[in-house]
Amino acid sequence: QLQLVESGGGLVQPGGSLRLSCATSGLTLDYYAIAWFRQAPGKEREGVSCISDSGGSTNYGDSVKGRFTISRDIFKKTVYLQMNSLKPEDTGVYYCAAGFFERLCQLIVGEYDYWGQGTQVTVSS
Repeated sequence: QLQLVESGGGLVQPGGSLRLSCATSGLTLDYYAIAWFRQAPGKEREGVSCISDSGGSTNYGDSVKGRFTISRDIFKKTVYLQMNSLKPEDTGVYYCAAGFFERLCQLIVGEYDYWGQGTQVTVSS
């Protein structure tokens, strides 16, 4: 059974850091791109970052470029999102998702078939 389980969310002050984890089971990371999306109250789900099935390419939303870094550990079957210089507008529920792409991954909600339950990130003083 394919599962994605997010962890690592919490409350952090502006300028702080968090590292989110997406533990996967029932899938092989070599065959799936993994992405992070987020959703703030009253807003649409937004693409944050993705990493290709080869691990060789990544993609970031404009609002997080230079602050967030996606990575993965094949042996642990886990994908990470390191978030630095956090801002209040980064607040939201963060979801990881798995999808199939022939080449580069894209941050398009409809292209991902499997989703986790999400973890809350709150950036506030």
